[in-house]
Amino acid sequence: MSRITIIGGHGKVALQLARILSGEGHSVTSLIRNPDHAADVMAGGAAAVILDVEHSTTAEIAAVLRGSDAVVWSAGAGGGNPARTYAVDRDAAIRSMDAAVEAGVKRYVMVSYFGAGPGHGIPENHSFFPYAEAKAAADEYLRGSSLDWTILGPGTLTEEPATGLIDVNPADPSAGTGTSRANTALVAAAVLELPETIGRTIEFRDGSSDVVEALTSL
Repeated sequence: MSRITIIGGHGKVALQLARILSGEGHSVTSLIRNPDHAADVMAGGAAAVILDVEHSTTAEIAAVLRGSDAVVWSAGAGGGNPARTYAVDRDAAIRSMDAAVEAGVKRYVMVSYFGAGPGHGIPENHSFFPYAEAKAAADEYLRGSSLDWTILGPGTLTEEPATGLIDVNPADPSAGTGTSRANTALVAAAVLELPETIGRTIEFRDGSSDVVEALTSL
């Protein structure tokens, strides 16, 4: 049994991930900003800890991460406010990485998106630009850290049910990039059990290969 902390625990992917991990016997702690969301988190088998990572210091985040075996970042500002997007998706994410190092937690899984990176190609006048820039910076910082990291790049998230079937690092990223949140949660749970995914950026979409088989064939 591992002790896993999910940052952004009330998100749709995070709630499903907590349910999967707790069902596998892991001890799951979900960090949430809004106390009103605690009941939803606990219903999925996770312990709820109130912490606003946007306004927390590295030391404050480290204090709640200490004792964990792994951290999953699944938080986000939700768009609409560029300043807050940078504050959460870049700055708070980076602080959480530093906090993991400070707390002695080696394993770190980042939920990013398909196509993230410095060459994201989003024009500056596009509403998605701040998010693309923030994620590119956070992902690059994680790659340069001492953590045992994995970056996940699901395609456009959908509400489709879990199939447990994905295509990993598809050659043609322009076609059929939809990825269900349920499958994204399955992938996040799987990589925590697969040391061979450490140090990898894994882009994926709903597809035809079993999750574990797809991830171990990288």
